[in-house]
Amino acid sequence: MIVMTEKVSTGCGSHVPHPGRLREKRLLDGPSKSISRRGDDPLENKEVLPMPLVSDRCIHRIVWTLLLCVGCKIPQPIEVRTHVTTDPQPLKDTCPIVQMPIGVATACDAKVAIIDIDGLMVNANQTGLMSAGTNPVEEFRAKLDYARRHPELKAIVLRIHSAGGGVTACDIMHQDLKRFQASTQRPVVACLMDVGAGGAYYLASGADLIIAHPTSITGGFGVILNLYNLEDMMAQMNIIGVPVKAGDRVDMGTPIRSIPDESRVLLEAVAEQFQDRFRARIAESRQLELSGEEPFLDGRILTASQARDLNLVDAIGYLDDAIAFAGTQANALSAQPVVLHRARDQAQTIYSITPNRPIQGDLLPIDVPGLSRSKLPTFLYMWQPDPTYGG
Repeated sequence: MIVMTEKVSTGCGSHVPHPGRLREKRLLDGPSKSISRRGDDPLENKEVLPMPLVSDRCIHRIVWTLLLCVGCKIPQPIEVRTHVTTDPQPLKDTCPIVQMPIGVATACDAKVAIIDIDGLMVNANQTGLMSAGTNPVEEFRAKLDYARRHPELKAIVLRIHSAGGGVTACDIMHQDLKRFQASTQRPVVACLMDVGAGGAYYLASGADLIIAHPTSITGGFGVILNLYNLEDMMAQMNIIGVPVKAGDRVDMGTPIRSIPDESRVLLEAVAEQFQDRFRARIAESRQLELSGEEPFLDGRILTASQARDLNLVDAIGYLDDAIAFAGTQANALSAQPVVLHRARDQAQTIYSITPNRPIQGDLLPIDVPGLSRSKLPTFLYMWQPDPTYGG
């Protein structure tokens, strides 16, 4: 945002005819027969001078004269403030959430609601130039609230296609899910699509049942914080960082220099604490006894069959199987599936997704890690082969 200030002064130096002179000129130009004199004394004049005809042009002159005279009495110049925006305004979809039936359904039918979780799970608006996205955390809460208000939605299916996201964002979504289950007592089934790793599995672990596609990838039970050392690149561009700070480690993880060993130890301690919370959540949800030494807790990815052997998923199947099982658990065998989407985000099948990534990433595909300072540094529950977020 740029604020431009322009001082506008009134032009008091310009020549403006005096109103009295305008009247005098008009009287002299008027017909002479309207003036009758009987003597030099003005009192002897018995006739009344008629009012002169005033043209529109004369009225305009008088108005402008008054305005200029008033402006000249202002002790200070007029200050005009202009706001100029250089950033494109993001487009956020604010349409209400509605039920989009898949197939034939009536208003009184029992239904199974499909809630899609796709892409990066962070507490930020996934909007940008020429793209209307949503905040994944806000969207998930809004859809759960909608399902809570509609008793005809007998069960919930979480259709998950994500490699994870922010530690706090994933924890919030997991907590919202548990509160929904406690308040409604409705069954929740999680279905892992292509990828259900990291924080996506963290969320899925709160469901009553986890079904993975035969080719799903899960795992990634680790924590990562993306930091970069741009010191050499900045030196090539003759850029030197000169931070002014109070506290030796307030800029811990800064990209303008290599990270000291002491700072690395502190950051790793934070990451390990977050991983302990992840492990505790898995052990609680899956009723497992985990010591922390299990090999799959090192962040590796797992196939669906490997995850089933480790009791991390309950079954291998497809989204239709998850919908059918959810209806069975809700004692609604004939329940019809509906997709909870924004009104303008039409859903034609059970696989319709809500886009939540800005399209400008496709317009400008060059993304150098560490250069985008608009991304806050974030600890992530995420399987991340592409380290472009959070740096």
